[in-house]
Parts: sequence; structure tokens; C-alpha cells
Amino acid sequence: MPFTIATWNINSVRLRIPIVERLLKEHAPDVLCLQETKVPDELFPEKAFRKAGYEHILFHGQKGYHGVATVARRPIELVEKRRFCEIEDSRHLSVRVQAGGKSVLVHNFYVPAGGDEPDPEINRKFRHKLDFVQEMNAMPASQDESSASILVGDLNIAPQEHDVW
Repeated sequence: MPFTIATWNINSVRLRIPIVERLLKEHAPDVLCLQETKVPDELFPEKAFRKAGYEHILFHGQKGYHGVATVARRPIELVEKRRFCEIEDSRHLSVRVQAGGKSVLVHNFYVPAGGDEPDPEINRKFRHKLDFVQEMNAMPASQDESSASILVGDLNIAPQEHDVW
């Protein structure tokens, strides 16, 4: 039986609940990872996800900005809500899920955009992005040799000018 994951920069989970419900009904991924949820933890719309059959819900949010969430039809276990660059900005959540008889570590990221000027000397947002990615690269790929890892999320990568609009 296949194991499916969907990932989506939702840009405000509360504003898009009807679209989320449709996605979950029509595609029924085992795990849904959301980025840019823009909601503090205490206001996350858990009820809508539970109603759709996604009983396992973990989130790392904040008011008005950033935030990530992972919801699943099968049990998930919180592994880490990592703070990058010594900043509390809710950009990472890792969970463990069982799939195909193996433990799978799912990292859900919302990487900083970095701003318009790709020069860390004059653009502090770009410096933050580079530092964030450097910390990501330092993370171990998996917990042990018998488990798999999956990295999902909004990585905020636009390799060419025409990719930005």
C-alpha cells in the first residue's frame, strides 16, 4: 500500500479551510504538511482536520506569521520543533510516522524568503536565509540506518528571475 504526503504553503490555514477539506477528501494523503499557517497554536483549526479524518495533528505556530503544521490519518510522533538562528519564528516541525514497516522522519520546513537583494552584507533577511539553510545542512539526514527521512516544505527557492512574480 503506498504512503502519500502532500505539502502546501497555505498562506493562512484558517482562511483556506474549505479548500483544505476538498484536498483531503479528493486526494486523501496519509500526511499533509502545511507551511505559513499564520496562526498561534491555541487557534489552530484542529476540529476541521479531525472532521476530515485526520486525527493526528501537530503544529508550531505564531500569530500572523510563519508557522508549520503536520496532520495525518495515521499516528505521528513529535520529534522536534527546532529553533533556527536563535529566533523564535516557527519554521520547522519534524515528526515520526510508520510507513511500509519502517520509521519515517518527516521534516516540515518554511525557509525564510531572503528578500530582494541577494547580498548578505547589505540585506539582513538574506543573511538570515543563508544562516538558516546552513543550520539545515548541519542536521543529520536520518536518526539511524534503519529509518528513512523526507524533507518537505516551502524552501523559498527561485533560481531565476522569471520564477519570481
